[in-house]
Amino acid sequence: MAKSATKDRAEGAENGNDDGGNSGGDPRQPESYEAALAELDALVARMEGGSLSLEESLDAYRRGAVLVKFCQQQLEKVEQQVRVLDGETLKPAPLNTTSATGGDDDL
Repeated sequence: MAKSATKDRAEGAENGNDDGGNSGGDPRQPESYEAALAELDALVARMEGGSLSLEESLDAYRRGAVLVKFCQQQLEKVEQQVRVLDGETLKPAPLNTTSATGGDDDL
Protein backbone atom coordinates (compact mmCIF):
# COMPACT_ATOMS: atom_id res chain seq x y z
CA MET A 1 0.00 0.00 0.00
CA ALA A 2 2.82 2.42 0.84
CA LYS A 3 4.54 1.72 -2.46
CA SER A 4 1.33 2.51 -4.33
CA ALA A 5 0.93 5.86 -2.56
CA THR A 6 4.56 6.73 -3.23
CA LYS A 7 4.18 5.77 -6.89
CA ASP A 8 0.99 7.85 -7.17
CA ARG A 9 2.75 10.83 -5.62
CA ALA A 10 5.70 10.46 -7.99
CA GLU A 11 3.39 10.25 -10.99
CA GLY A 12 1.46 13.29 -9.77
CA ALA A 13 4.70 15.24 -9.39
CA GLU A 14 5.73 14.33 -12.93
CA ASN A 15 2.41 15.67 -14.19
CA GLY A 16 2.73 18.89 -12.17
CA ASN A 17 0.20 17.74 -9.57
CA ASP A 18 2.47 17.52 -6.54
CA ASP A 19 0.11 18.64 -3.80
CA GLY A 20 1.99 17.81 -0.66
CA GLY A 21 4.03 14.77 -1.47
CA ASN A 22 7.63 14.25 -0.53
CA SER A 23 9.61 16.41 -2.93
CA GLY A 24 13.04 16.16 -1.34
CA GLY A 25 15.95 15.00 -3.43
CA ASP A 26 13.86 15.43 -6.55
CA PRO A 27 16.35 15.62 -9.45
CA ARG A 28 13.59 16.71 -11.86
CA GLN A 29 14.23 20.13 -13.39
CA PRO A 30 11.33 22.57 -13.78
CA GLU A 31 9.97 23.17 -17.27
CA SER A 32 10.56 26.91 -17.05
CA TYR A 33 11.53 29.80 -14.80
CA GLU A 34 7.85 30.52 -14.17
CA ALA A 35 7.16 26.88 -13.25
CA ALA A 36 10.08 26.92 -10.82
CA LEU A 37 8.77 30.11 -9.17
CA ALA A 38 5.28 28.63 -8.86
CA GLU A 39 6.65 25.46 -7.27
CA LEU A 40 8.86 27.49 -4.97
CA ASP A 41 5.88 29.61 -3.88
CA ALA A 42 3.90 26.44 -3.13
CA LEU A 43 6.80 25.01 -1.11
CA VAL A 44 7.13 28.18 0.93
CA ALA A 45 3.38 28.23 1.64
CA ARG A 46 3.48 24.61 2.80
CA MET A 47 6.49 25.26 5.02
CA GLU A 48 4.97 28.42 6.49
CA GLY A 49 1.74 26.52 7.16
CA GLY A 50 3.53 24.59 9.87
CA SER A 51 1.89 21.27 9.07
CA LEU A 52 5.00 19.55 7.69
CA SER A 53 7.01 17.12 9.73
CA LEU A 54 10.67 17.83 10.31
CA GLU A 55 11.66 15.40 7.54
CA GLU A 56 9.12 16.89 5.12
CA SER A 57 10.37 20.39 5.94
CA LEU A 58 13.95 19.31 5.25
CA ASP A 59 12.90 17.73 1.94
CA ALA A 60 10.98 20.88 0.98
CA TYR A 61 14.01 23.00 1.86
CA ARG A 62 16.26 20.83 -0.31
CA ARG A 63 13.84 21.04 -3.24
CA GLY A 64 13.61 24.79 -2.72
CA ALA A 65 17.39 25.08 -2.91
CA VAL A 66 17.33 23.21 -6.24
CA LEU A 67 14.60 25.53 -7.54
CA VAL A 68 16.45 28.68 -6.43
CA LYS A 69 19.61 27.45 -8.16
CA PHE A 70 17.63 26.73 -11.33
CA CYS A 71 16.09 30.23 -11.26
CA GLN A 72 19.49 31.84 -10.73
CA GLN A 73 20.91 29.90 -13.67
CA GLN A 74 18.00 30.94 -15.88
CA LEU A 75 18.47 34.59 -14.94
CA GLU A 76 22.20 34.37 -15.66
CA LYS A 77 21.47 32.91 -19.10
CA VAL A 78 19.07 35.72 -19.89
CA GLU A 79 21.54 38.32 -18.62
CA GLN A 80 24.20 36.84 -20.89
CA GLN A 81 21.83 37.02 -23.86
CA VAL A 82 21.09 40.66 -23.07
CA ARG A 83 24.82 41.39 -22.93
CA VAL A 84 25.30 39.83 -26.35
CA LEU A 85 22.38 41.77 -27.79
CA ASP A 86 23.61 44.99 -26.19
CA GLY A 87 27.17 44.73 -27.48
CA GLU A 88 28.65 43.09 -24.37
CA THR A 89 27.92 46.04 -22.10
CA LEU A 90 24.84 46.69 -20.05
CA LYS A 91 24.02 50.38 -20.05
CA PRO A 92 21.58 52.19 -17.80
CA ALA A 93 18.45 53.41 -19.53
CA PRO A 94 18.93 57.02 -20.63
CA LEU A 95 16.86 59.57 -18.79
CA ASN A 96 14.70 61.79 -20.96
CA THR A 97 16.20 65.13 -19.92
CA THR A 98 16.05 66.80 -23.33
CA SER A 99 12.32 67.44 -23.09
CA ALA A 100 12.79 69.46 -19.91
CA THR A 101 15.21 71.88 -21.56
CA GLY A 102 13.24 71.97 -24.78
CA GLY A 103 14.57 74.60 -27.18
CA ASP A 104 16.78 76.45 -24.68
CA ASP A 105 19.89 75.12 -26.43
CA ASP A 106 19.06 77.10 -29.57
CA LEU A 107 19.35 80.49 -27.89
